Amino acid sequence: MKIKLYILFLLISTSLFAQKVTTSIDSTKKKIGAEFKLTLKTDVDTLSKVKFPNAKFFGPLEVIQSYKIDTVKNGARYELIKKYGLTQFDSGKYTIPRIPVLINGKPSFSDSIKVEVNDVKVDTLKQKMYDIKDIAKVESPLGSWWIYLLILLAIGVIGYFVYKYIKKRQSQPKVEAIIFKSPIEKATSLLQQLEKKELWQKGEIKNYYSELTDIARNYIEEEIHIPAMESTTSELIEGLRKAAKLQKLKLSNETVENLEKVLKQADLVKFAKVKPLDFEIEEDKKRISSSIVTIHKSIPEVVEDNDELALWNEQQKELARIQKLKKQKRVRIITTIGIVLGMLMLFVLGLIYFKGFDYVKDNFLGHPTKDLVEGEWVFSEYGNPGVKIETPKVLKRMDASKALPKDAAALIKDMQLFVYGSMLDDFYITVATSTFKQEVQLDLDKAVEGSLKVMESQGAQNIIVKTEEFDTQQGITGKKSYGTMTILDKVKGKSTKMYYEMLVFGQNNGLQQILILHREDDKYGQQIGERILNSVELKVTQ
Repeated sequence: MKIKLYILFLLISTSLFAQKVTTSIDSTKKKIGAEFKLTLKTDVDTLSKVKFPNAKFFGPLEVIQSYKIDTVKNGARYELIKKYGLTQFDSGKYTIPRIPVLINGKPSFSDSIKVEVNDVKVDTLKQKMYDIKDIAKVESPLGSWWIYLLILLAIGVIGYFVYKYIKKRQSQPKVEAIIFKSPIEKATSLLQQLEKKELWQKGEIKNYYSELTDIARNYIEEEIHIPAMESTTSELIEGLRKAAKLQKLKLSNETVENLEKVLKQADLVKFAKVKPLDFEIEEDKKRISSSIVTIHKSIPEVVEDNDELALWNEQQKELARIQKLKKQKRVRIITTIGIVLGMLMLFVLGLIYFKGFDYVKDNFLGHPTKDLVEGEWVFSEYGNPGVKIETPKVLKRMDASKALPKDAAALIKDMQLFVYGSMLDDFYITVATSTFKQEVQLDLDKAVEGSLKVMESQGAQNIIVKTEEFDTQQGITGKKSYGTMTILDKVKGKSTKMYYEMLVFGQNNGLQQILILHREDDKYGQQIGERILNSVELKVTQ
């Protein structure tokens, strides 16, 4: 009798201990590699010591996560909650065994639970297969923009030093190899040297006239003190007449006119590419030589003090100095700009050579869809039945009634439309969901056909249609339509060839549709479309 009572007491105590551990799981069916979340709960007094197992496997399932114990106080007792993340990488039916939990050193067991691990559905006839992608290069966190910034800064620094170097060279006094006693001696000697060069006899007529008139201008500037080198022909003749009057030079109109003829002839040779005959060149040489000699002889040996004349001479010298400085500054600026632009051009050509023209165009001139690819994407749910999708921009709700034909609107209970862009933009995406008033037999092929007709009414032409089945990651099967079309812009009167992809799903008397449209040759548009389609998740309706 004592043995029977002892056995009965033992069974009752074991039963009480077993009831102290309750077991639950978030789902009994998962796909390969998915996490089963197992929860063990114990209800003990405040003095009890509880130890949960720390194992790597619970039967055939691997423990991939051991979560922190949660404690809930309930009066004089505690509820301890311990969660485990379990997984299995082979499909089949498995049993999570009874798990021992030590309470005050004595084991209490959880309930065993049966779970099922399912294969991921892969249908190579319905789903496209892709080649393995190349190893992606890890870019610097700063990107490559700082390299281009350093290059541009280097070009700017080089331009600055070029400018300072030219300015320094211009400020250095020019030392003439031969020092002449007077302007007339210098002019006569230079004319003789010019004749020995025989420039015009060699066909270098432009250089000959340039040196010939420079000798005359330089002589006039040094002898009469007017800015002849920086003046135009008309300004020089006008200044010469004024100087002759103020300085009382005995210059005849014939002398001034002869000089003017040669200067004008030189302008025609230099700027209009006129080629004088040999005898005309000889005549011009004689006119210059005669003009210089005549001007020299016309200068009086003794000139009385004249405040007005002295002031005028000073003004002319200052004007010549200012004009010379301006010319030097122009030369510095033009030379520096030319060098900097040349370096920039070499830099751009180098980029085009090593990176390609598309790289330079996209990164320096900009590309609208490239900015979308590199921007911050948004993952959100739209419509009813819900469509979860990742897009480069948030889609805006539009009035769906305007996009529906009247006969279709009579059948639809509710329709929601979300859009980014338009059919005339570089990239266009729409998400549309609808539910019907009455039970209907959904034909996805006809739904695709109806959507394309709507696009035709909005300017789409020459639509090429290809269709295939499309499965989401959840295993929901729908219809995919893709191809090209021509979008006509009636305002600008031009057309653009576009590539489109359309997904259509039918669930529980409802329709879910996704449309992506971009330029046919836009590689960034293709990247956006691929990323969007890979992100599609549908709210499963019962």
